[in-house]
Order: sequence, then C-alpha cells, then structure tokens
Amino acid sequence: MNDKQTTAETNGPRLGVSSCLLGQKVRYDGQHQLDRYLVRTLGQFVEWVSVCPEVEMGLPIPRPSLRLVGDPETPRLIELKTGNDYTERMQDWARERLEQLAELDLHGFVFKRGSPSSGLFRVKIYTEAGMPSHKGAGMFPREVMRRFPLLPLEEDGRLHDPKLRENFIDRIFVYQRWREMLRHDPGPGGLVQFHTAHKLTLMAHSPQHYRDMGRLVAQAGVLPWDELVDRYGRQLMEGLRVLATPGRHANVLQHLQGFLKEHLDSADKAELLELIEEYRKGMLPLIVPLTLLRHHLRRHDVPEWVHQQVYLHPYPRELMLRNHV
Repeated sequence: MNDKQTTAETNGPRLGVSSCLLGQKVRYDGQHQLDRYLVRTLGQFVEWVSVCPEVEMGLPIPRPSLRLVGDPETPRLIELKTGNDYTERMQDWARERLEQLAELDLHGFVFKRGSPSSGLFRVKIYTEAGMPSHKGAGMFPREVMRRFPLLPLEEDGRLHDPKLRENFIDRIFVYQRWREMLRHDPGPGGLVQFHTAHKLTLMAHSPQHYRDMGRLVAQAGVLPWDELVDRYGRQLMEGLRVLATPGRHANVLQHLQGFLKEHLDSADKAELLELIEEYRKGMLPLIVPLTLLRHHLRRHDVPEWVHQQVYLHPYPRELMLRNHV
C-alpha cells in the first residue's frame, strides 16, 4: 500500500492520499471509496502516494470496524467487537511511515472522511458510555499534522465544494513552489523572488498576511535564515488557508487593471470594470474578468513582475477551478 502511484505527466505536486480513494479495496468491509475527481481529473497533474494506516500496520481485509474512544484530545483506537486497543500500534507504525514520507517531500494530503484512522475533520469520538461526538481527527492525520505542520491537508468530502477545492489546490501548488525555492535557491534573493511572484495571490487570500509577510521579507539578510524561513513559511500557509472571497479577488483584479490605465481606451476600461463588478456581485465566475484582463496584459507594456504573478496562472488551467468560484 505504500507504493507511489504516478499519474502526472509533469512534475506536479506529490500528494499523500488514503488508498481507498484511489479505488484500492482496503476498507474494513473489503470495498473501496473511489473518488473519480481525484483519480481522473486531479490525478492528471499530481503524483499520488497511497497510504492505508489500518492495512499497513497489519490488520486484515476485511476486518472488524474500529472507533475512537475517550478524551477528544488523546483518544484511543479501539476495535468495536473485541475491545482490542490499537493505539500504540498505530502510533508506532505512523512514526515509521512518516519518516518514509518525509523523504518523499510531500506537498499535500487527501484523507478519507469519517475514518477513525484517516478522517481529518469531525471524526466521531465515543465516550466510555458509547455516546458519540464529532470533535476529532483520526489517529494518522493527528500524527501527520504534528510531523508536517505546514502541509496542506484536506479530505475527500470537502473537495466537492468548489471553493474548498480551489483553495486546497491553490495551496498545494504554492507549497510545491515554496519547497522548490528552499531546495534550489535558499537565500534572501530566492525568498524575495518567491514573495514577489505570490504577492497578488496573498492579497486575494488575506491582505493582513500579505502586509505582515512583506515586512518580514524586508528583513531578509538581517534575520537569521532559519528563523526567517520558519516564520515566513508558517505565515504563508496560514494566510493561504483563508478562503479568497469575490471582494478580495475583485480588488486584486482592479489592482492589475491599474497597470493598464495608460493603455486602454474608455470603452475597454468600462468593459473590464463592468465584468469585475458583475463577478463581485456573484453574476459571473472569476474566469470571465480574469481572461479579459490577461488578454489586455499580454497586449500592452506592463512591468515584468506583473507577468510573473502566480495569481494569473496558479495551477493547470485544465482543472477549470476558476470557472466555479
């Protein structure tokens, strides 16, 4: 279950994924939970690394169901039928598996919702009396979050929401570029170039993070590199977790339009402004004003850093994510 499954034709992000979502029959009932979007659409642009905690730690297929029991902060992993406690066994396996995953330099992870071993959000945790509450995360995601605190994480059910899907995919591609910068150009110059390319992306997510990170980058060459990278990385991924809104996207589009004010005639300006405003009001998807804006930017002499903005081409256009937000 720990073999890499490469489906991307390009060097796209490398993502961990619950094995059942790829169609592997590893669930407790011997079935799978194939997610067609992950396999057929996103799978064209990423490299999957499949993980099934319960099978990889040695449980059979099929097997008795497990549940989380006890304190929501430190629950136990218990077999429902026999009462067998698999907590330490799961934790021991997870520590070893995470060391293997660290060598692969993942850029994100998609978990199976609801699973006591793999669910990320609102997993049922039972009291000793058998009463459930939706308060926890599965055993393995807890360990992933501790080991890789910056890693973009999601679960399959939430990825059917267009805004959450776009946000997650935006984050995995940014995180891949961040890791590549640290590997190939780890210094103040590389950081400044990375930040410059992602300015408008950050503005669309969180203007406050954009401002704070700009002040932080200004200290490149002054702060110790390790401290600078740690602080910037945490703020980067924290800011990107904030969902971009039509209002903030519209502000970014208007900011970009400002570079065209000396080039467009009044009719072109009015058309672009109208499309931006209709998008802000929810009457059009983001792709409509953005496509026209990119058309004008290509035709006119604007600063080179504008063309380098990741915001204009954040991920493969074939994913069509901005057709739905």
